[in-house]
Amino acid sequence: MLLDCAIVGGGPAGLNAALVLGRARRHVILFDSNQPRNAVTRHSHGFITRDGVKPGEFRSYAQQDIRRYPSVQIHNDTEVVSVERMGHTFRLATRTGERFDARTILLAAGLREVLPEVRGIHDYYGKSLFSCPYCDGWELRDKPLVVIAEGPNLFLSARIIWNWSRDLILCSNGNRVLNPQQLHLLNSKGIGVMEQRIARLEGNNGLMERVVFEGGSSIARSGGFVSPQWYQAAPFGAQLGCLTNSLNGFVTDSFGRTNVRGVYAAGDTSVVAPSQLIIAAAEGSRAAIGINTDLSEEAFL
Repeated sequence: MLLDCAIVGGGPAGLNAALVLGRARRHVILFDSNQPRNAVTRHSHGFITRDGVKPGEFRSYAQQDIRRYPSVQIHNDTEVVSVERMGHTFRLATRTGERFDARTILLAAGLREVLPEVRGIHDYYGKSLFSCPYCDGWELRDKPLVVIAEGPNLFLSARIIWNWSRDLILCSNGNRVLNPQQLHLLNSKGIGVMEQRIARLEGNNGLMERVVFEGGSSIARSGGFVSPQWYQAAPFGAQLGCLTNSLNGFVTDSFGRTNVRGVYAAGDTSVVAPSQLIIAAAEGSRAAIGINTDLSEEAFL
């Protein structure tokens, strides 16, 4: 059967898109490889009625909602390995050898992140070291915090995170990314800047206690934030010719359409920042409306 849409990615964007398309009576398949970027996350915040929900619980609730609509298939633990254009349709192949044809594709596999090369950083990431202050800043409020960033976003991150804690140290891990005016302004706010390389992070059971620098000096910190580098989790958008923006997200219009006809993108796949559960879900809904609108128009040509 030719599907109306194949959704690659079972995060909040893909799930919400499947819900909206199911309610629009579209025949949809959703592939969830169960390899989320937020696998280390214990609780997700900022989604009204679901503040503090565990990511696994959110996924379970969402799939329960979707299963009320019989035209939507959910393939859990299924990895898509190729997407090919076949004239006006697309053919998807999974790692187990199954093949599916669809009129449209929604790219919602999200991103993969690479943390700075700091010894011990993965021991604390998702427990006392996070990437998003809007998601986890409240839990770290008024604690002595560190911000680790190796690029020019260090200054912007400092200004935002200062709202949650005035006891703030910035670490550029050996990179000089701040100009004299920025350094002066940070100084005036009592924000320390450490430009030497970090040797390691120390603590116990995922709770950070200190940052140790090359040379042996250290500073006590109870947690903080880090700026990772982001990459597309799946190669299909690039293979199909979708344009990307400066943050490596796919360029879309307000209804998730990429520059490639029939290919849509939503969630972190397109809106790299800000990255929140509720934003990704909303983007999935908008892309689904775009898909349904375009399919409806085609039926009247």
